[in-house]
Amino acid sequence: MGMLEDFELLKKNNFKLLPYGWAKTKMEAHLIAKHICYPVALKIISDEITHKTDVGGVKVGIRNDQALALAYDEIMENAKGHPIKGVLVQKMARKGIELIIGGKKDPQFGHMIILGLGGVYVEIFRDISARLCPINEKDVKEMVEELKSHPILEGARGQKGINLEGLGGLMLATCKFMRKEDLKELDLNPVIFDSDGYDIVDARFSR
Repeated sequence: MGMLEDFELLKKNNFKLLPYGWAKTKMEAHLIAKHICYPVALKIISDEITHKTDVGGVKVGIRNDQALALAYDEIMENAKGHPIKGVLVQKMARKGIELIIGGKKDPQFGHMIILGLGGVYVEIFRDISARLCPINEKDVKEMVEELKSHPILEGARGQKGINLEGLGGLMLATCKFMRKEDLKELDLNPVIFDSDGYDIVDARFSR
């Protein structure tokens, strides 16, 4: 499955997503950005590129038409040599703590859900916790407490913690979603949380 198909499947299953659109040309990117309102991010759409950031295929914090045109040209230059379907124009996410909510299907035990510190550093820090689906609110609380980064999530040094109720709801919904769609693997990464809620920034599935 590709990025667009993954987002559409999430929408079909009532997940809350940032406004976005698929642009095949620079003009289409401008029109989408005006429709969803700046600031926006641009992301390359290519079946060959899994880690878009590594190839310079992501530009964030774009605040006007001039910056969008420059970002679009840079992405196209960086992605030369790859088959390109266009770019995803996405409303910029809130600022907050990046988490990954992932999952996979074990042939013997069934679906498993994973929670961890997310973003581009997920493979470096390996701060994750896992449970077999289905899960409940108690499981979510325990998974948060098992993370080395849990003091940050709960609010440390006078900082506000993340919206743990929103995290719990999203994780319960993700477990149900994986089982309903019988997904082999799932990555919602990053999901950016603050004290008010969350934004799903990127998603990848396989059946």
